[in-house]
Amino acid sequence: MNLEEAKKYCAENVNKRNTAPGRLSGKIAVVTGGAQGFGAGIAECLYKEGAGVLIADLPFQQETAQKLINEKLVDRAAFCGCDVSDEESVKNMVCRCAEIFGGLDLFVANAGIAKAGDIATLDTKVFEQVAKINYEGYYLCAKYASEIMKAQNAADENRWGDIVQINSKSGIVGSKANFAYSSSKFAGIGLTQSLALELAPYRIKVNSICPGNYYDGPLWSDPEKGLFVQYLNAGKVPGAKTVEDVKKFYLAKQPINGRGCFPSDVAKAVMYCVEQCFETGQAIPVTGGQVMLA
Repeated sequence: MNLEEAKKYCAENVNKRNTAPGRLSGKIAVVTGGAQGFGAGIAECLYKEGAGVLIADLPFQQETAQKLINEKLVDRAAFCGCDVSDEESVKNMVCRCAEIFGGLDLFVANAGIAKAGDIATLDTKVFEQVAKINYEGYYLCAKYASEIMKAQNAADENRWGDIVQINSKSGIVGSKANFAYSSSKFAGIGLTQSLALELAPYRIKVNSICPGNYYDGPLWSDPEKGLFVQYLNAGKVPGAKTVEDVKKFYLAKQPINGRGCFPSDVAKAVMYCVEQCFETGQAIPVTGGQVMLA
C-alpha cells in the first residue's frame, strides 16, 4: 500500500473502527521507539485505554517489541520496523499502520538518542546524528502522519488528530555537556509550535511533552551507553567518581518524592493532549518540579 492508497483507505474507514473499552476507544496510535523505555510504557498505557497501537522501532528491536505485545498488549497491537531518520522508512511505517488498523489518530514521536559531550570534543558527525534522529526524525513522522490525518478529516470534519512529540526537560532548559541533545529538543519545540499553526485547520493538534529523567530506562541506565555512564565520563557532575554518584546527584534534584519520571506520568500528559481539544502548540513539562515554567 502506497501513501495515496493509505490515505484513501483510512478516509473510507474513518468511522468503521473496532472498539475496545477506554478513553481512547476506537482510536489508532503509533508510538515510535516503542519497544522499550518511555515508548513501551506509553504504548501499554494507550492500549489499556482502548487504542489500537502500532509499535514502531528499529528492526533489531522486533523481538523485544513482540515480547511486549505477547505479554501485555495481546490484540489490537502490532510491530513495524522503522528508522525515523530515513524518509522512506517513515513513509512505509505510516502506510503499514493504515494497512493493519485502517487509520491513524494519535502519533507519539518518542524515538530519540542522547550523546553527551562538550563543544570542544564532541565529534561533528555525532552532533549531526543526534539532530537527524531527534529533530529531522520528528519532522518526517509529523509530515507523513499528518497526511493520513488530513485525509480522515476531509472524510469526517469532526475527526481530530494528534501529533505528540516526547521532548525533554532539556528542550526548555539548556544542558551542560549535552548540547547536541538539548539543542535538538529545543528545535523540536519550534517545530511543534509551527506545525500546530499549520495543521489546526485540519483539526490536527500538535504538542510536545517535556519529561524529567526516567532513571530506570535504558537512556539513563544502560551500563555501556546510558547517560549515567556518559555524564560520568564527560565530568558533568562535579566530584562524581562512580555511576552511583551521578545517579544520587540527579535524584537530589527532584522536589517530588526524590524519584524520576515514569512512563505512566508521561502517558497522562499524552491523554491530556488528546482529550483537551482547546490546546495546541504547547511544551508541557512533566518533571516533578525539577523544571518549572514562568
